[in-house]
Amino acid sequence: MTVRDTTAPHPTRRLVLGAGAAALALPGIARAQARFPDRPIQLVVPWPAGGSADVQLRSLGDIASRTLGQPVVVQNRPGAGGTLGPLSVAQQARPDGHTLTQMHLSVLRRPWMMRTPGWDPVGDFTHIIGLTGWLFGCAVRADSRFATWQEMIAFARANPGRLTYTTSGIGTTNHLAMESIQEKDGVQLTHVPYRGSNEAVTAALGGQVDMVCDSSTWAPFVENNQMRALSVWTADRVQRFPTVPTLKELGYDIVVTSPYGVSGPKGMDEGVVRVLHDVMRDALMTPENAQVRSRFDMPLVYQDTQTYRAFIAERVDYEKAMVRRLNLSLDG
Repeated sequence: MTVRDTTAPHPTRRLVLGAGAAALALPGIARAQARFPDRPIQLVVPWPAGGSADVQLRSLGDIASRTLGQPVVVQNRPGAGGTLGPLSVAQQARPDGHTLTQMHLSVLRRPWMMRTPGWDPVGDFTHIIGLTGWLFGCAVRADSRFATWQEMIAFARANPGRLTYTTSGIGTTNHLAMESIQEKDGVQLTHVPYRGSNEAVTAALGGQVDMVCDSSTWAPFVENNQMRALSVWTADRVQRFPTVPTLKELGYDIVVTSPYGVSGPKGMDEGVVRVLHDVMRDALMTPENAQVRSRFDMPLVYQDTQTYRAFIAERVDYEKAMVRRLNLSLDG
């Protein structure tokens, strides 16, 4: 079974669609540039402050504000597995481009974990740009009984339900991957979700849980020997953790980077979308933002507007199938 978080767009299709969209949007772009933005832009980050996505998006917003002539103000709105913030934008924000949100895979997945889906990940948003992803992995405290991943799995197999692990929420990509791992190995772990990766790491360091399986907020604690990484979920080993095996090396056909982007509410003017896309693309490619991504080992997963919208639509179908196969539910 393969869990994939990257979808490679067809290069010819992307070029054709991009050129066509640009030609059609030119008059709208001129009008949008003349009036947009006329006040600060709010960027809703659906995680607590201090995590890797929060830091990366703050950097992106700071750089973009220099071109836009208006500040990009980050508002942290965590909750509901990272979907509370995006839903507030979809349901409450005006589609004028002044309120945006991080778009991540949990927003595409969680509707299908409910008896009655609460939103349409494709139709309820205007998807603008794909940006980057996360380095995921599992880590324990340095004084943990587990020196290796294999020791952790052996303990879990002998002690069903006793071992606890934390993620940044129910139905997140890392939670889904851990469910797949348990299914493959025939083990039972107890999931203890938190609102964000920084809270999850704090819980693991404090001994409230045995292990954190989340984005790279744990990495500095591994570097200063407060934690020990048991696995990383990239295709290849991470340069700064050369002794830590990948899930593929451990026998799982799983690679997880969970690409994310920026979206707004449905109905946004395509000229405004183009302005936002171009400014955020340029900010993403700066050495300043690249340095932030390097700090957290975040891969570049840039997708233009048309490609990103195609990725969202295709990924929704994939998430529906995965939720049904693993029988994941938020309804109890």
